[in-house]
Amino acid sequence: MNYTYILRCGDGSLYTGWTNNLKKRLEDHNLGHGAKYTRAHLPVMLVYYECFDTKEEAMKREAAIKKLSRSQKERLIVSRPAPDFSVLVSGSTEEAP
Repeated sequence: MNYTYILRCGDGSLYTGWTNNLKKRLEDHNLGHGAKYTRAHLPVMLVYYECFDTKEEAMKREAAIKKLSRSQKERLIVSRPAPDFSVLVSGSTEEAP
């Protein structure tokens, strides 16, 4: 499974990324081992994610979300129910860059 996700950073900013192991990626971000941007804006909290069968689909959706304005991203976040955090309990051991 591949995921496109949005994090709310400690300063309130939003970060969008993709991964094939959402639990590990979120842990990496909060340990300062994630993206350069999130390292400077800790802590981060998962506020939105979507699941995809392929890496290409997840990456395409990430690019589309990154083109949205902040208000459009906020509307996207609130348009969906709260994230199902059960996805953070298990996941593959592979990690996307």
